[in-house]
Amino acid sequence: MIRPAVAADADVLRRLAALDSARPLVGDALLAEQQGSVVSAVSLSDGRAIADPFVATTDTVALLRVRAAQLHNVAARPAA
Repeated sequence: MIRPAVAADADVLRRLAALDSARPLVGDALLAEQQGSVVSAVSLSDGRAIADPFVATTDTVALLRVRAAQLHNVAARPAA
């Protein structure tokens, strides 16, 4: 499942960043869950990804990037 990160996900994002030996994401992000656990995330502001290195996440990161691009394209459209 792909979903936007909410304030309650802050600890999960910090843990995920630590697992990935990366800085935590800042700002809005999208999360990918597998079996109820967050396995990857992508920042909507800079596109940086973090992922659980103990789970196969190549596909989830790719899906998160596609969804982030879709959201960016919608936001960039001029109002009708």
